Amino acid sequence: MSLDVAAEKLTKDGLIRYLMSDENAPVFLDRLDFYMDMDQPMAHYYINSSHNTYLSGRQFGGRSSVEMYRQVLLAGCRCVELDCWDGRGDDEEPIITHGKAMSRRLRSVQWDAMMLQDVIYALRDTAFVTSDYPVVLSFENHCCKAQQYKMAKYCNDILGDLLLKEPLPDSQLEPGVPLPSPNSLKRKILIKNKRLKPDVEKRELELFLQGQFIIEDEEKEDASAPVLAKKDDAPEVVDIPVVGDGVEAPVQTHHTGSTTNVHPWLSSMVNYAQPIKFQGFDEAEQKNIHHNMSSFAETAGLGYLKSQAIEFVNYNKRQMSRIYPKGTRADSSNYMPQVFWNAGCQMVSLNFQTSDLPMQLNQGKFEYNGNCGYLLKPDFMRRADRSFDPFAESPVDGVIAAQCSVQVIAGQFLSDKKVGTYVEVDMYGLPTDTIRKEFRTRLVPANGLNPVYNEEPFLFRKVVLPDLAVLRFGVYDDNSRLLGQRILPLDGLQAGYRHISLRTEANFPMSLPMLFCNIELKIYVPDGFEEVFGSIPGSTVYSCAPGHDKRSGVFSHVSVSDFMAALSDPRAFLSAQEKRAQQMKAMGIEETDISTKDIVGGEDGDNKKSKVGGKPNQPGASQEPKKGEVSSV
Repeated sequence: MSLDVAAEKLTKDGLIRYLMSDENAPVFLDRLDFYMDMDQPMAHYYINSSHNTYLSGRQFGGRSSVEMYRQVLLAGCRCVELDCWDGRGDDEEPIITHGKAMSRRLRSVQWDAMMLQDVIYALRDTAFVTSDYPVVLSFENHCCKAQQYKMAKYCNDILGDLLLKEPLPDSQLEPGVPLPSPNSLKRKILIKNKRLKPDVEKRELELFLQGQFIIEDEEKEDASAPVLAKKDDAPEVVDIPVVGDGVEAPVQTHHTGSTTNVHPWLSSMVNYAQPIKFQGFDEAEQKNIHHNMSSFAETAGLGYLKSQAIEFVNYNKRQMSRIYPKGTRADSSNYMPQVFWNAGCQMVSLNFQTSDLPMQLNQGKFEYNGNCGYLLKPDFMRRADRSFDPFAESPVDGVIAAQCSVQVIAGQFLSDKKVGTYVEVDMYGLPTDTIRKEFRTRLVPANGLNPVYNEEPFLFRKVVLPDLAVLRFGVYDDNSRLLGQRILPLDGLQAGYRHISLRTEANFPMSLPMLFCNIELKIYVPDGFEEVFGSIPGSTVYSCAPGHDKRSGVFSHVSVSDFMAALSDPRAFLSAQEKRAQQMKAMGIEETDISTKDIVGGEDGDNKKSKVGGKPNQPGASQEPKKGEVSSV
């Protein structure tokens, strides 16, 4: 670094080098290294998770590839999905492929398939290159017992000691016993697959080990055959658009659930990730079995968030949940993960092959903590004695609300073409903290090399929960084409003048493009208290003029008088569910994305008592999930 020793000052060149160096990074560098406590139960962490990992493109007509497993694991993913079906031919080897679809028009689609054995080898070779923390293999198992035996054999023989076949001595599979920690499961692979009842597994496993287990003739499932809907449950006939190469995109898919006819050897390999059919939050609390987990389609998950948000958070303090994209996402698009992170859902599974905004948020979030695939949830989302509403609009007990100001000053090397550029700055977090498509610089024409914006600061006036909030910088040309982006979690963000290196749409680092910004972070001070705080030596606060706050009225602070008015005249106010629906809409989630049709325990969480001493819901859902919305897959 250049110094003027005599004057004890930095030279101009020295200042420029410092501003563009790692020492002046927009985030504290220790946040990019391992810094979190990794000795908490697994349910206390967000886990980087993939959906339909084998696909490299669309859900239908897209190619399957073993290479996708290598790529997602090297990118830090810790939960991958394997859709296993019976292989045909002389060898009858289990295969991985997409499986059945509820559309007769898809019979002509040539489904790619790959040998399970090849995938297991790829998993062994790449599971612990990027991270030593545990990997979960989420099996969607449609194989007959004979081929399930091969599944178990490949896992046992190829993975060897990497496979966790027995529970740890201090984390037995008993009610009330917390899950083990990521540290205690380092370099271990866990299998998530349906498990037999203990007495059945014990009896059949003894017969198998003695060579006396007999597999009766089974009907093999054909992965390429469409599901035949029941007469009274026939899907509505709709026009299905052609998506290329003559392949028609189905509007709705319907996958058969994983088989419950499990081979005892494979069943015995399942321990800390035992999927079960979801029966309601109260029943799960009463059973208190931490190693049981359930999967929810995004629509069902949103339905539970809309109706029982606090109960969902409490469930995730104890045991794991997995969210997966709804069946209509034939183009492999992704849902917004933030709303499920707000509820503490651990495995928010996304289509890694699609570089859209949700995937960028996912990759930006999991860059922290050494890109190890595990992020510790905030304290109040882990402790049983704390209550947290993911739709809260007022500060959480013990958490100080923040204020964030971002001034976009200039850009460097944004494009090698003579194009106009502009910058958008968004925030994602709790619904009340989320501000999208409101802050945008002016367009600087015909200058992609070094545009100067010098905008007035964009003020995010009140960030209720900084721990869950992220900033997104998006740079666009005059045709609204993305030139670069960057996701920066507020937890760990550094104030001051910073050069922010940009990433590609797929979140790969770009060597030259960057933004020069001034970031200010302060404690949030309500209107009317600025003078009090301003009189404290060394304190500075923002004052927001009336009408300057760009937030929608939906997110305005609720006063005591408002609360009392709501009690005296409830009809004059939105119900909790309606309000949550509006909050989710502000995050980009439409009402049509939310399904409450098959919600188990339909009583509104706001009208129930808290977890301690609360009244149990009355189960009122059908025994079979509809269209894969809530499953134990």
